[in-house]
Amino acid sequence: MHAPAFFRQIAHLILGSERKQQLRISRSLTAAYVFLACVGLQIYASRTGLLEAEHGWRLSILCLVNITLWYGLLRSGLNLRFRDPALTMPQVLAAMTIIVYAYSGANQIQGSIMMLLTLVQVFGIFTMSLRDARLAGLYSLTLMGIVMVYKSLTDPVHYPYQLEIAHFILIAAILPTISHLAAQLSAMRARLQSQKNELAQALTRIQILATRDELTGLFNRRHMLDVLTQHQKRLIRSGHHRFCLALLDIDHFKRINDTHGHGVGDEVLREFAATLQRALRDTDVLARWGGEEFLLLINDTSPDLAIIGVDRARELLAASPLLPHMPDLKVTFSAGLTGYNDVEELSACIERADRALYRAKSEGRDRTVIADPPPPQVGATGTQRLAAAH
Repeated sequence: MHAPAFFRQIAHLILGSERKQQLRISRSLTAAYVFLACVGLQIYASRTGLLEAEHGWRLSILCLVNITLWYGLLRSGLNLRFRDPALTMPQVLAAMTIIVYAYSGANQIQGSIMMLLTLVQVFGIFTMSLRDARLAGLYSLTLMGIVMVYKSLTDPVHYPYQLEIAHFILIAAILPTISHLAAQLSAMRARLQSQKNELAQALTRIQILATRDELTGLFNRRHMLDVLTQHQKRLIRSGHHRFCLALLDIDHFKRINDTHGHGVGDEVLREFAATLQRALRDTDVLARWGGEEFLLLINDTSPDLAIIGVDRARELLAASPLLPHMPDLKVTFSAGLTGYNDVEELSACIERADRALYRAKSEGRDRTVIADPPPPQVGATGTQRLAAAH
């Protein structure tokens, strides 16, 4: 096994496979590294007489239990049941409690313990909210103050009150400063998240504008050509999933605009598109081709069957007024329908549907004319047909 693969497996075993969980566990293990360093310091201090041996061992066991507890919660996934899956606030409060306990028996190494208190607060400011950072700072300051008063009264030799006052003032100055930094980071995170959301919304709008007709919400001409190309390639490669194309044109649309105004014309286009979509299958695709023309892709069928869906749309239009506030406005459409043959280019199929549409309009409108596709190319392979189509 190669070394990189081996280390990836080890990392997967320790951190899991889910990206966010990996980040949470790695942060917790970073804090665990500090606790393990503290355990080493406690052992050293106990052996050199700087720390009572019994207090040092109790503290070491407490640190190891703390590390194991949080790693177990995160690695098992139980943390996902909580509002904050990172469990930042509980971890910070637990760490501060342990540090304050360590301070109560630190004797000659109080200064190093106080450094750890600020380190834990710094560890939390990158993920904690302003409110949580302030609560954590207030908790540690209050708890440390209580311990300092108690130790200065019960052990004035190692905890003289003059020194404890100086320590408390130092902590009281540092912890609010860190909370202020947490406030700035929290505001910065909020701004970045807001900018990220705005960028995502802008990207969504751009994608919609690139693929959708603004008035009707249908696919626009450009995107419809991409859709047709994908269907064409699928048909040529597989020989299955044949499709038909129909060009639809609203009858006398210019008259509607001239008589009722362009506002009503826009309403007609929107409602016409919505009515057609209700009549179609989920697999069919409707696009606004331009002006009052629409292109319909009817999947997995022949022209003789595809006309059923077109007629269903015609019946739905006739069943009730298109615009409820204008019940006398009757809207009909003409259609040219044809099947796609994989020996031809898409433009040829669309042009054939356009000619059929012209016939439908010249024969009196409000009807569908079917144009037969050319016969399939006998013996051609899928690759040859794809080359012929392009």
